[in-house]
Amino acid sequence: MSIDYSMVEIFTDEEARYHNKPLYKAVVSNVKKMKIAARCIVMKGLEACYENGEIATQDILIISYKMPVTIQLLLPTSELNRVLPMIEEMVSDGIVAVHKLDIYCHKIRKYLIPKYIRVLDIMTPSPETVTAFTPLSDVVKLLLSSVFTGVPVVDPDGHPIGVISQSDLLYRANLPMRLGILAEFDKDKFNEFLNTLALRKAEEIMTRPAVTIKEDEMLAKAVSVMIENEVKRLVVVDPSEQIAGILSREDILHGIAKESPDWNAFREKKIVLSNLQFVSDIMRRDTLSVLPDTSVEDILQLIDTNDLQYIVVVGNDGRFEGLIFDRDLLSIFSDHKLSAWEYLSSKISFSGKGLRYKGFIEKLQKKKAVEVMQTDLVTILEGTDIDEAIALMVTKKIKQMPVLDENGKFKGLIDRESLLRAALKKS
Repeated sequence: MSIDYSMVEIFTDEEARYHNKPLYKAVVSNVKKMKIAARCIVMKGLEACYENGEIATQDILIISYKMPVTIQLLLPTSELNRVLPMIEEMVSDGIVAVHKLDIYCHKIRKYLIPKYIRVLDIMTPSPETVTAFTPLSDVVKLLLSSVFTGVPVVDPDGHPIGVISQSDLLYRANLPMRLGILAEFDKDKFNEFLNTLALRKAEEIMTRPAVTIKEDEMLAKAVSVMIENEVKRLVVVDPSEQIAGILSREDILHGIAKESPDWNAFREKKIVLSNLQFVSDIMRRDTLSVLPDTSVEDILQLIDTNDLQYIVVVGNDGRFEGLIFDRDLLSIFSDHKLSAWEYLSSKISFSGKGLRYKGFIEKLQKKKAVEVMQTDLVTILEGTDIDEAIALMVTKKIKQMPVLDENGKFKGLIDRESLLRAALKKS
């Protein structure tokens, strides 16, 4: 079987420039950005003569400045109409040749984490920080206004000494509920709680030491460090060990989605991809689920007992019906005299709550999952490639996706952590 390929050869020299950049570097960079099934090879010669009479040789040091360079670009012939205009515009000194190739097969190992990406390339630079003596009330306010759910703690010289995450606030500062839910409550109740934190300092609850990564490390190592330490973000430091940025799971997935080639387009060119992995290989199958007629009281107990942020709703036939997020349950409290804050922040057991809030519990028992679940959700088929799942989660800005089979039956969930583990395995 022959595949329709061509070779573009550029005969130039090491002094050729494009936008003040060596031509060969510019060509390689631009071809990479096009995300096509092309290989670009640069070779430097030992000696040359040019049509204008110049000679380049290593024998005489003074005229070895213009050594010959050949750039070879192997690509599907169908991509020539995209590539050749770019090449012609870039080459101001050289010869461009094109000829057909008889290619028997084209195979490539599929990587999800590009080998050349460094932490510095995709981290969020200059993050907000706090000191060891910052009041916890200020930490909460900062996180509520931030896209992150964690903040680095630094010493006076800017060296990271710890991190405060949402978990630290929940379990060490007795934050009554997640930050996202906290923000939706009455301001008076919220400020009342903040006043109880004003006298406590960041150093009391921070996780130490901070898990760090140097800014010039490769991204694959950063993912490995993140998974090994079971953290959602890394503190990035510069050569002087001062904080330079934050690397989150979202940053990493954005970087992968942006830099990865168009693998689907590769398949269309009859390119064989090895090392494939699918959503079914990485999804979580142990996800708790409830039936549509499950009471909200039972759902609240499941969320509280298992420290969950969502519950899957599945029909009797196994088909996916929807998701219930913990914040969806706030609607139940909106028209009731009972303070939602008091109920949700109470540390007593659910049986104890049942005695104190008998009337309200009866309402929770009557309310069913089908009445509060979200149904307009992004789902994914179990046979989908992992890179497509990453792109979808990044584009839709979601943290988890239900996985279905072709008949709409619920099979499991994928989230950011499972995607990163898969990406590391394939790097």
